[in-house]
Formats: sequence, C-alpha cells, structure tokens
Amino acid sequence: MTKVCEDCVVRDRSLCGTLDDAALTEMSRLGRRRKLAAGESLQFEGDDNILCANVLGGVLKLSSLTPSGDAQTVGLLYPADFIGRPYADTVDHDITALTEAEVCIFARAPFERMMAENIQLERQLLERTLSELERSRRWLLFLGRKSASARLAGLIIDIDRRMAQTGCGADLGIGQLIQLPLTRTEMADVLGLTIETVSRELGKLKDAGVIATEGRRGLRILKPAALKAIMDSE
Repeated sequence: MTKVCEDCVVRDRSLCGTLDDAALTEMSRLGRRRKLAAGESLQFEGDDNILCANVLGGVLKLSSLTPSGDAQTVGLLYPADFIGRPYADTVDHDITALTEAEVCIFARAPFERMMAENIQLERQLLERTLSELERSRRWLLFLGRKSASARLAGLIIDIDRRMAQTGCGADLGIGQLIQLPLTRTEMADVLGLTIETVSRELGKLKDAGVIATEGRRGLRILKPAALKAIMDSE
C-alpha cells in the first residue's frame, strides 16, 4: 500500500474503509491529493464530470444556481464524505471550499472500472448515497416545519456533531470551541432566512447564555440541552 493511503486520516470512515488490502492498494494507485484554499472551487455545475473524490480535511459546500441566477447552498461536505456522481456526464453542483481543505481525487473513468470490479465499493457508495438522500429529506422537512430559532439551533447542532465525527469538536460538549465553516450570510442561505434574522437569532442565543461567540467564526455551546430544546420546538 502506498503512502497516499497509509497516512490517510479518514481511511476507516471513508468510502475506502470497506476495501481489502489488494483493492486499497489499487485505489491508492489511482488517487492523488489536492489542497484547496478557502473560496477555491473544485468543480462547477455543468462541467464535464471527470473526477470523484474523498474529503480528507476541511469543509466544502455544494451550491446550484436558482432560476433567478442566485447561488443556493444545497449541502455541506465534511472529512470522509464522498464527492462526485459516477456514471453521470456532467457535474450537478458547484463544489467550493468553505475552509482550507484537502481532497483525494480519482479520475472518474478508472474509478468506475474499479467499482465494476469491486462489489464492496459499489455497495458502500450505494449505502452512502441512500443515507445522504434520507438525511436531505429530513432536513427539508425540518426547514419546512420549524421557526427561525429552531432552524438556527438545528444547524449549530448539526455542524457540532459533524465536527465531532471528524475530531474537530466534542458532540455538544459544554464549552467546546468550534469554528463555524459558514459566514452568517452562508448560514442564512442554508436555512432559507435573511442575514438579519440569523444575526438576531444568534443574539438571542447569546443573551440567553445558550452560546458564546469568539471572533468571526468561533462558537461555544454553553447549554447543550437548552439548544436541543430550541431545535425540537415548533
């Protein structure tokens, strides 16, 4: 096995985690790492679909243009998440780094050939795709039913939990500092709110002692139970 896989920090949690040594060696041969600066795009909607990738570090966003020409964020990608859609001819979304990020890239054609030869890889991708589809449906239902305060609380909790899974947070640990990957404008975009509403709701959470903020992106959850109660409210 080559070094590109030996020192991969997400190998056990990524799509590659189900592969045996021989398949992992082949996957390692196909992969190459690329670093992205915050704000740098990996792919654009409508481009020829030529690559797939695993996220190794950082946070990226998926976005699409609305009929009015505005960019709408439709998803976030964290370490161990998979990027790309095998067998599709074009890219479905813009993919942009929200923070400094690193990805392991595979050319689409050899990746598809490897999937055809390895049922474990194909099954793992299918399971991940179905899980992400179900998660997206639950999120859409959540946004459609909840108040602005509940939406914001839910987003903070979701970010905290995803950061905890990647070793960057403590899963609603009291006082744990997390660095939000989203600006207030981007949070408003994800939640279907205005930036003024997001700022107002953040202020309410701070005034109630539920959270504390540090700098532009730092946030501490001081009352996890209270934040979850707000998320669960109508």
